[in-house]
Amino acid sequence: MSVLKSLKLSDAKPAAQSKTPAERAREKLIGNLALQKDLAKATIEGRVFVPPKRWVSRTNEDGVRVRVETPRRVRKCWFEDGNRTTHFVMQYGGRPLEIAKGKTAIEVGPLANLPTLIDGLIEAVRAGEFDTALSNAAAERGRLLNRNGRPKAN
Repeated sequence: MSVLKSLKLSDAKPAAQSKTPAERAREKLIGNLALQKDLAKATIEGRVFVPPKRWVSRTNEDGVRVRVETPRRVRKCWFEDGNRTTHFVMQYGGRPLEIAKGKTAIEVGPLANLPTLIDGLIEAVRAGEFDTALSNAAAERGRLLNRNGRPKAN
């Protein structure tokens, strides 16, 4: 008996998993927070953090397109004030994310506490606690990208 005859075949196909804009915004913010956590750990350990940027295609000498890894630039989203206290600013779309009215920075204390704080922030983003701030940031970004000053219609 052949293997093909012993299989139970069907015409089932995977359903498309479309994500909502809020889910895409959460994933984007979580990815940025994970990069900041890795950068903070590397800074605490005293090593250089250079994550690779993948899928850059170039043409080699034979005229064939190849994929190349290049170093990716990651800006740190924390700073120290005059008292050597570290403050963390979450970024979304290249701009500070307003957590509360007029508040964009989170006081961390010493730099060694930053990875733990970022873990907590990632859990809060997954729970949807930043959805309002993310939607406000997306609307502001839409206003900035639209020429007539009104947000783009979805």
